[in-house]
Parts: sequence; structure tokens; C-alpha cells
Amino acid sequence: MRTIKDRKVVLVGTGSVGMSMAYTLLMANGIDELVLIDVNEGKAKGEAMDLSHGLPYAPNSKMVIKSGGYEECKDANIIVVTAGANQKPGQSRLELTAINTRIMKEICEEIKASGFNGVLVIASNPVDVLTCVAQEVTGLPHNQVFGSGTSLDSARLRFLMSDYLGINPRSIHAYILGEHGDSSFVSWTNCYVGAKSLLDYIDEKGKDFNDLLDIYKEVRDAAYEVIELKGVTNYGIGLSLNKIVLAILNNEDIVIPVSAYQNGEYGQKGLYIGVPAIICRKGVKEVIKLPLNEVDQGKFDKSCESLKKVFTETALPVIQEV
Repeated sequence: MRTIKDRKVVLVGTGSVGMSMAYTLLMANGIDELVLIDVNEGKAKGEAMDLSHGLPYAPNSKMVIKSGGYEECKDANIIVVTAGANQKPGQSRLELTAINTRIMKEICEEIKASGFNGVLVIASNPVDVLTCVAQEVTGLPHNQVFGSGTSLDSARLRFLMSDYLGINPRSIHAYILGEHGDSSFVSWTNCYVGAKSLLDYIDEKGKDFNDLLDIYKEVRDAAYEVIELKGVTNYGIGLSLNKIVLAILNNEDIVIPVSAYQNGEYGQKGLYIGVPAIICRKGVKEVIKLPLNEVDQGKFDKSCESLKKVFTETALPVIQEV
């Protein structure tokens, strides 16, 4: 029998992204129970067995790992959804909208029926649109539903800037904002090396600002390149989801760039998009408002309009299907 102190995570979708997250959770010693749900029940059962066989060597050898149905969602602390069609080589994330909206709608109807009232984290693409779909269908409070957003994009940015500057990525504070996709951008005036402005730092070091623009382009196109080379991106997003899950369970009040609901913080309302937010036990505690200059605000607004158009024209009709 579970107690209120138990830490239970349900993963919906046992593809490469979901299982990468599951493996990192197994090694993190952060949860007590992990339940795998998949339309392919045999796949979920096999993955649970395979993970369980490694428990004697894991930090928490008493962790419970099993497959199950949506009834397992009722008493879960967190549900992470990674299910959906994969992005194909040359395909944009937004092109996945129609098929993955239908999948997300079916999943979220099951989640709602279970009585779940925890934190719902969406990682399926296009993540910003599908996070909005998930909240619409489940009816959960906006703070309890959010997407992985630009958490991975920002990790890629920090990694490449670390390599360029020769500084540990943990000392580089920079975020990708906007859509998890082609209309994303970097607000360079809000980037820091330690507590020092990045722009001041590279000026002192005699480095060319155009190098930063090249780094952003590499970040923007990274998923396309990885998918072209190996067919899927999974390890980076798996670790990003691990960071998010543990931030929730541990009530960390840590800032992570996620797809969070907009209620006027950046002049936009009624959509989910990538912004830095404080993550706690109840989900999104607060959206961090960065001071955007006129150019960056224009990029943010353009990204929002792109997502609103896709949601209204493609996702919403699917949600309204009887």
C-alpha cells in the first residue's frame, strides 16, 4: 500500500525518448515507483522487466517498476507523456500536429477519467501546441500542466557556448525562448557568464558576436541533424525530463525554460510557449519575466502567433471532434 510520501511517476509512451527518461530516473534514486503505459502493452511490460532486472545495481534497489493501465494515474504525483509519432528527417515539429493532437486527446481523456490531480508534463511534439491540447482536454489548472519546452534547446545552447568560451556550462546562464522549433530565439541581452553579461564578456575577450549567431543556428538545427544521422533524439531530452521530474518531486523552486502558460507576462495570453519558469511541487510556481528589447519582443510575438495559428487551425478542430 502506497503512502502519501511515496513518489510515483507514470510514463505514457515507451519509445526511445520515454525510455531514456526512465533509465535516468532509475539511476537517479529520486522516485519510489515508475509505471509504464503504452498502446503496445507487450512493449511496456518488456521495458519494465528489463529495467527491473537492473535494480540490484541501481541506487534504489527497492524501486517498483511495472507496466499498467491508466488506472495507475489516479494516485501518481507526475505523469510524463512522450507518446506520439516521431519527427521524420526533414519534417518540422509543427507538421506533426494533426496526428499527435489526436493521440494526445485520447491519452488525456484517459488521464482525466482516472481522477489524476498531479503535475502533467508533456514532451511529445509539437510540444507547445500539445501542452495546450493536454490542458484543454484534462481541465487541470494551468500551473499543473506544462511542457518540456525549450529545456533541451537551452541545454544545447549552454553546451555549445561552454565549448566556445571554455567555461563550465553550469556557469553559463542562457535560455532559448519561444517555440520549441524554428521560430525560437536567444535574448542575448539576458545571457550571463556567472554574474557577468555575456555581451560584455565576449567584448572583453575580443570575440565576434557573429560567432554567437552561428551557435544559435547550430542549436536551432541540432534536432534535424541528429535525426538525419541516427533517426531520433532521445538522450538529451531524457536527461531534461529527469531534471524536470526531480525538480517537481523535490520542490526545488529551480528555474527551467519550459513550455509554460502565458497570462500576460510577455504581453501574450492563452497559449503555452518556452520561457524560464520556477518549477516546484505544484508545477509552475511562477513565469520569470525577462526584460526583452524591441527586437526580441518582436521575435517572441511572432513565435506566439505561429503557435496560435497552428493550434486554432489544426489542433482545435481535432479537440472538438465528437
